Amino acid sequence: MIQCEGLVKIFKAQDIEVVALQGLNLNVEQGEMMAIIGNSGSGKSTLLNILGGLDRPSAGQVNVGGWDLLKIKDEQLVEYKRKTVGFVWQNNARNLLPYLTALENVEMPMMLGGKVDRAYAKQLLEWVGLKDRMNNKLQQLSGGEQQRVAIAIGLSNRPKLLLADEPTGSVDTQTSDQIMGIFRRVNKEIGITIVIVTHDLTLASKVDRVVAIRDGLTSTEFLKRNPNLDAAGEAIRQGGGLQDVHEAYVVVDRVGRLQVPKEYLEAARIGGRATMEFDGEKIVITAPKSLEEEKN
Repeated sequence: MIQCEGLVKIFKAQDIEVVALQGLNLNVEQGEMMAIIGNSGSGKSTLLNILGGLDRPSAGQVNVGGWDLLKIKDEQLVEYKRKTVGFVWQNNARNLLPYLTALENVEMPMMLGGKVDRAYAKQLLEWVGLKDRMNNKLQQLSGGEQQRVAIAIGLSNRPKLLLADEPTGSVDTQTSDQIMGIFRRVNKEIGITIVIVTHDLTLASKVDRVVAIRDGLTSTEFLKRNPNLDAAGEAIRQGGGLQDVHEAYVVVDRVGRLQVPKEYLEAARIGGRATMEFDGEKIVITAPKSLEEEKN
């Protein structure tokens, strides 16, 4: 569904250039539900905006559902955003029109696409647990209910890919669990590919695969170890780490580049250089010896 190779994004402001993505590689299978995590400034939101057609990549390759987003024309981009990708924002104001009912909000993208399917709009609101609230205006809905309307809006044009940017960032733990349950249900029943950007490790623990981004590159992947994802989320709430519920892997790209976790480098006292040896089974990375140590 998604294939990024050597993806680069450079933002320019006057004489200053900021490289947000520095050759990122990422593959996401059709029907997969996965999360992207990273610190502020790591490049995760930039990646999401590129996948959503909101930003253009500077270089590299990025293909989504058969669309080449590096070469796509402006008129094709409109069609891509209407038919291929749906978006759920953390800020409800970017998803919802306050003077419309929940049902009318879900129907709005259909209207822009030229065909309103009221039965499907109602079905979506039932899926997100708002069967009895679909005719309410937004001020009559709680924050969690508004976010569930936003999910229904993101699905209204039957996209192949749903992108969610911190979808539970402004709701409580119970509502967060409910929203993740909705994502898992639509992923299973519709087969839609879902990519969630989050800094919440509890949320990340509830998907099969997590990709960590650091300094504009994919650094680590975590694959599900615990089949009970709800229990995995609770384990993290009780003080566990993502490694306790997922198996961690370092990502190696096609030319052999990898990012060694900073805590490993600090523990081994490795700075700008390192020595590397292959003993026939393992690759061993160590801090280089000083000239004095070599003489001895």
